[in-house]
Amino acid sequence: MFAVLSSARKAPGRIAILLAALWLSACQPVATTGGGGQPINPSQPVAVALLLPHGSAVPQEQRLARDLENAARMAASDMSGVQIDLRVYGTAGQAAQARTAALNAVTDGASIIIGPLHAESANAVAVAVADRGINVLTFSNNSTIAGGNLFVLGQTFDNTANRLVGYATRSGKSRIMAVYSDNLAGQLGRQAIEQAAARNGATIAGSIGYTFSQQGVVSAVPRIRDAARENNADAIFLTANTAGALPLFSQMLPEAGLSTDTIQYMGLSRWDTPPQTLELPGVQGGWFALPDPQRSAQFKSRFQAAYGSAPHDLAGLAYDGIAAVGALAKSGDRNALSRGSLTQSAGFQGVNGVFRLRPDGTNERGLAVATIRDQQVVVIDPAPRGFGGAGF
Repeated sequence: MFAVLSSARKAPGRIAILLAALWLSACQPVATTGGGGQPINPSQPVAVALLLPHGSAVPQEQRLARDLENAARMAASDMSGVQIDLRVYGTAGQAAQARTAALNAVTDGASIIIGPLHAESANAVAVAVADRGINVLTFSNNSTIAGGNLFVLGQTFDNTANRLVGYATRSGKSRIMAVYSDNLAGQLGRQAIEQAAARNGATIAGSIGYTFSQQGVVSAVPRIRDAARENNADAIFLTANTAGALPLFSQMLPEAGLSTDTIQYMGLSRWDTPPQTLELPGVQGGWFALPDPQRSAQFKSRFQAAYGSAPHDLAGLAYDGIAAVGALAKSGDRNALSRGSLTQSAGFQGVNGVFRLRPDGTNERGLAVATIRDQQVVVIDPAPRGFGGAGF
């Protein structure tokens, strides 16, 4: 999945697309209604349908499906005071099959659905079960599909951008330029950056798009340089990732005169994955957001001990979904899985840190801000452990 370039100058003619977002699909969202939630019997096990891309033709998705299921089973076994009746349904990574699986799950008595992976599939599932009073917690990070009975568990661009821009303004960097790829992911990233700037009192000192190709990146560099100087930008926020334009930009922008001594570089993606990214000279000193490292390490250690291999980076989402359902069901409230309960302001403690679901179907996650020094990840602002702190 990952393509790390040994030299930015040797990038392929067409930069490989990576949205660790197999799940960030270019679907057109369909409005959903409902979200009231299916009542439960507090004295009985809670029937939870887990929709996973088992049967997918994509090897990476097969591995992810396995890790998501294992994480969900780990969460179910960790529950005390409540029983989870976990039922797994394969979707093959296809929207039509996901819809069928969801309808079968409802017929089988599911009270809530966790999954599926892709935005298009999640959208189809939510629409199919909206009139049944079933809420859906998808692994997607695509906030454009959220709402009604559909909640996204994945770390959203809005969440990441808000965390980084908030930290930047508190650190004296308030004139932020957005640099984004001219595709769906890039456009959503640009929108998130601009909204985060407005929310945190920062100024957008230019917004530069580029064609998603090597030549597109190269030709964008002088435009970015000129706009940054003209608008007195003190930070550049990139939507690019390692398998995309990050290696090129991190090398070429400083070479063009936008030195890291005067410009703070920030990234909407993780700059520590894959590990080879840490070796790139241009990412040294850059800022990015990541889940609570301490909690993430604890989960990875437990998972590896239980299943013999490290979990996929998204596996924790399945644990979080099950843990949230279990925590709510433990209250003994028949309406534990209603919209009001799912969106409680206190949120939940997940394996990657604190998180909460919002009434609009998106989420907030407690993220740390990190930088790279001497090819090592260094946390410069810890993840908040509750809501209402500086990280929010």
